[in-house]
Amino acid sequence: MQLFGVTEPLWRLAAFLSVFAALAVLELLHPRLERPELQRALKARRWFTNLSILVLSSLSLRLIFPAAATGAALWAQARGYGLLPVLGVPSLLAGVIAFIVLDFAIWLEHVVFHKIPLLWRMHRVHHADPGVDLTTALRFHPLEILFSMAWKTGVIVVLGAPAVAVLLFEIVLNAAAMFNHANLRLPPRLDRALRPLIVTPDMHRIHHSTERSETDSNYGFNLAIWDRLFSTYTDRPKLGDDAIETGLTAYGRSEPTRLLWSLLLPFRRTDQ
Repeated sequence: MQLFGVTEPLWRLAAFLSVFAALAVLELLHPRLERPELQRALKARRWFTNLSILVLSSLSLRLIFPAAATGAALWAQARGYGLLPVLGVPSLLAGVIAFIVLDFAIWLEHVVFHKIPLLWRMHRVHHADPGVDLTTALRFHPLEILFSMAWKTGVIVVLGAPAVAVLLFEIVLNAAAMFNHANLRLPPRLDRALRPLIVTPDMHRIHHSTERSETDSNYGFNLAIWDRLFSTYTDRPKLGDDAIETGLTAYGRSEPTRLLWSLLLPFRRTDQ
């Protein structure tokens, strides 16, 4: 797929690199949490592991789903499949509906990954990260990424989502995930203004708390409405935004920063 003469992978790569670079700078200038035990060598190892998992997940995705989500939308569009085209929904409205439905589908998937033990085995790789910054948004086990794409593809085909809307959703979702995982201190007034609309770093960091009740809340990655609508919203962590503890305590601080350990985590038996 091309948009303004630029292919879909290039659009996504350009957006990813731009957002990653901007957030990396902002994290250095305005960090929310400054944890000495997660600085220097340990942070370097976290970043290496998290970015390596991203590369492995991306390669797995391209191997199993070479056309990815946008390709599924083009395939369905060419055949007239899906509820939106069958109902004759105008293109612009169909794009808006598709964006919102896909966002809800990702929220629902996230909840399910927490509730079903077999799926939690994969998702705990993400939560085992002892720190939370923009690279945590990229730390999803390849098996989880493949499962997520299968779910997303099914939703896209059933819905008949326009390909442009799917591309835009994929770009926004990736950027939003990096933003709300960022170790970033937003001005309080800005955080309050954004929270009714989108998930902010302080809001999503609660989901990575070591407190189980807090982990079982704030599942959103992009739009903020779903957690409020389904009563899974937590406004502030018990320890406060500057003292919140993150990660999974059963694994400590060091082991989850190792690549091989992280890749094998779904196959280990533990209480968390």
